[in-house]
Amino acid sequence: MRVDFEDITVALGGQDVIRGASASIASGTVVGLVGPNGSGKSSLLRTLYRAVAPRGGTVRIDGQDVRAFGGRQLARTVAVMLQDAPTDFDLSVEETVLLGRAPHHTTFGRDTAEDLRIVDDAMARTEIVDLADRMVGTLSGGQRQRVMLARALAQQTPVLVLDEPSNHLDISHQHELMSTVRGLGCTVIAALHDLNLATQYCDAIIVLADGEVAAMGAPQQALTPALIRRTFGVDVRVLGNADEPVFSFRRLGDSAPATLMESSVIR
Repeated sequence: MRVDFEDITVALGGQDVIRGASASIASGTVVGLVGPNGSGKSSLLRTLYRAVAPRGGTVRIDGQDVRAFGGRQLARTVAVMLQDAPTDFDLSVEETVLLGRAPHHTTFGRDTAEDLRIVDDAMARTEIVDLADRMVGTLSGGQRQRVMLARALAQQTPVLVLDEPSNHLDISHQHELMSTVRGLGCTVIAALHDLNLATQYCDAIIVLADGEVAAMGAPQQALTPALIRRTFGVDVRVLGNADEPVFSFRRLGDSAPATLMESSVIR
């Protein structure tokens, strides 16, 4: 499904944190949303799944204003994985992943054999089958992230929102996660800190700076050295080749050889 942000403005605490942001995400593509801390990435994503109401502008899914969706309809359309998984509930991993099937049930519907098959598949994709009986509150941060991804996968929606999905994950699971979501065939919008991860797995990049869209396009077009310096305040060298660039970062004005501060690309 296509997603369109049209002239979105979001105010928090009396201040605009997003100002007139517009972006279009084609159906079935993986789009990375990048920018410095405080640039408005999470706020923009929250307007899509209606956790935040924009002060101005419209968010559309396949041309329909998200405000026109019923709650169950929206939950069947957009699944969300947040950057910090909750731990204050007394559920096992399998029970938590089963929550992803709730939007597909009637009010008093029971889990079916098909629900259990979908949950088993989601846990296998995220490598948490061996954790099925563990209580979520006892897991490490990285394990909880994979549980939350499995729950989102079990929801089986055409649009998937990932807010800092690689938070707490080691390098191997960062790549496993991005490879998994890239193979889903649905529309994925992921807020990412790691520019190398975004470049490797995303079809397109949206760069936010001070609440505005600073660049948008294919990774090699959007993430230019000049834009990275201006937006993130670091010097950058581009390694590799034009098709598979790898960024090496250093502090502005540092004359020492650039060191890989942010790369998660395994060579």
